[in-house]
Formats: sequence, structure tokens, C-alpha cells
Amino acid sequence: MRENSFTDKAHWEEYWQNYPHGGLPEKMVFSPFVPQLREGKSFIEIGGFPGSHAAFFYRQGVRDVSILDFYIDRKIVQKLEETNDLPAGTIQCIESDFFTFTTEKRYDIVFSCGFIEHFEDTEAVIQRHVGLLSDRGQLLILLPNFLGLNGKVQQWFDKPNLDAHNLASMDIPRLKGIMRQTGLREISVDYIGKPMVWLEPKPENRGKRRWVKLLSYAIKLFPVKGKFLSPYIAIYARK
Repeated sequence: MRENSFTDKAHWEEYWQNYPHGGLPEKMVFSPFVPQLREGKSFIEIGGFPGSHAAFFYRQGVRDVSILDFYIDRKIVQKLEETNDLPAGTIQCIESDFFTFTTEKRYDIVFSCGFIEHFEDTEAVIQRHVGLLSDRGQLLILLPNFLGLNGKVQQWFDKPNLDAHNLASMDIPRLKGIMRQTGLREISVDYIGKPMVWLEPKPENRGKRRWVKLLSYAIKLFPVKGKFLSPYIAIYARK
């Protein structure tokens, strides 16, 4: 499956070198799902480096938190723990390719954010998420919506970033069809988040990001949920 990826390890090494690592926000875009998710006792994020979401769920009372990624810099994870006053070793690190990774353990919360859209076979990636769920497990998958205005911003200002994403994975009717095949219940597939556009924090985007931020502030005046302006898609289901 890794050969069907739109990215490679060098892509992510460069990406994380440019990414700012700091304190956790009080709210996340997926906060509407948090009340039911924190019922779980164990959490794993697929593609979870550097561990911000694991740290967030730890603060929500989920004490067994893990990240699985094929690129992990443990010094950065340790710095994130220190910055956010978490005990050393809170975030369990599993450095492995998701598509060859095997474990007997099952998790109450299986989460990913910005992961599934980097692969061609969306259904296979989602099914591997489902395979890690415990008997009481809940699934939450977030991915960007590049089929509207934000996709145009990427096309105009950062085409290589757009090319690193499988746009077909962002089609909501298709995602609903895939989820119906999982056997899970309480399935929800919908747009989420206030209108927003962005550019990745790469050196070559430094000058352009200012103008894109201004555009992002402007479109927040039009809080309409839908394909054109919503920044993310959320997939939720439970066993």
C-alpha cells in the first residue's frame, strides 16, 4: 500500500522541519465529537507524529495514548510533552508503516487527521483504521476539503502540496458509500469547521501566507457549511 502513497518519507521529514511545535489549543476543530470520544480509555492516532492530538486526548482524561507513524522524531515528541506539562513518556511512539503494522491490541479511539487523503485506495486505508477498533471502539477521521475554495488556493499558490493529496478521497458521497461497508453504526460523514483557507508553513510560502491569511479572515464572515468554504471533512462511527 505504501507504493500507492502520494508522499514519501523525505516529504514528511521536510514538512516537520518547517512545522511550528508549541502549546495545545483549548479547542480543536473536532471538539463537537470530544464528549463521546473521551468515554474511551485508549487512543491511537494513525500518522500521529508529533503527538499533539494524543496530548490533547490525554488532557481529556484518556490516559493510554499512542501515535503510529513511519516518521517519528522522539526529541520533538519529548519537547511537545515538556511544553505542555505532560509526564515524560506519556505519548507512546510506534514508528512503523501503517500498512505492515500488526498488533493484538485494539483501541477505544482510532483517530487520524490529514492521513487518508495521501493514498490512492481510500477504502483500504479506512478499513485498516476499522481493524484497530476495540469492541467499544469509536472512529474519527479528519481530512481537508480541497474540492472548494481551499483547493483553488493550493492550486494557485502551492501546487506541489495539492498534488500530494488524493482529491477523490474528499468526495462525501463516496466516503459515505465506503463507510456503509464497514459494519459500523452511528455513521456521520460531513463538512466541519468555520470557513478557512491556508498554506503550509514552508519557506517558499512565507510571503504568500500573509495574503492567504487575510483571505481566510474575510471568508469567516460567511459561516456557510458546504463544499465551497468548509475546510475539513469529519468521518465518525462506532462499533
